[in-house]
Amino acid sequence: MAGVSTEYYTRLEQGRAGSPSPEVVEAVARALRLDLAEREHLTDLLARPAAARRAPSSPQRVRPGLHLMLQTLEHVPAFIIGRRTDVLATNRLARAVLTDFDAQPAPRRNLARYYLLDPEARTRTGDWEQIAAETVAMLRLEAGRYPNDRQLADLVGELTLRSTEFTTWWNDHRVLRRTHGAKHYHHPLAGELHFSY
Repeated sequence: MAGVSTEYYTRLEQGRAGSPSPEVVEAVARALRLDLAEREHLTDLLARPAAARRAPSSPQRVRPGLHLMLQTLEHVPAFIIGRRTDVLATNRLARAVLTDFDAQPAPRRNLARYYLLDPEARTRTGDWEQIAAETVAMLRLEAGRYPNDRQLADLVGELTLRSTEFTTWWNDHRVLRRTHGAKHYHHPLAGELHFSY
C-alpha cells in the first residue's frame, strides 16, 4: 500500500534503512492511516537526522509576561507545561484544584509524575485512567522527538519502576499531542469541577 517493498519496510522498522525520503515517510503514514500526532512521531523516528534529535540543553523558562497573564486568570486553574510534561508555572486555582506544584522541588514538578504516582491524583481526577494514559502518550511523542533526552529517560525509568499502569500504556506505543479537551476533578471542598482546555 505504501509502494515500498516488504524488505525495505522491514529495514525501516528495524532502523536499518538510513533516512527515508519525505515521500516514503508520507506513503507509509498514509498506508498506516496515521493521525497527525502519529505522523509527526513517525517523522521523528524515521526522517530527522540524529543531530536534530539531540536533547534540548537549555533550561525551560517562562517569560515574565506569561507569568503575569497566568496570575490574572483568577476564575480558572491555569498552568504552563514544558518538555516532559514539566509544570513550569501555576496560578492559585491550579494549585488548589490539582496540587501545589510550587511547594515541590523544581525537578519534581511534573504532570506525568503527579497523575501516575500521587495517590491523591487518582481520587481528584475524574476519568483518571484516560487522563493518565493520554499523559503517557504525550511522553511517548516527546521521546520520539528527543531520544537522547536524559531527563526524559530518567522520568520514564522512574515511572516504569513505580507504576504498573505506566508500563502498560507505554508499551501500547500510543502518541498524542494534546491541544484541547475537557477535564473534571473531584475537589474535597468545592465538589465536582469541569474545565475545558
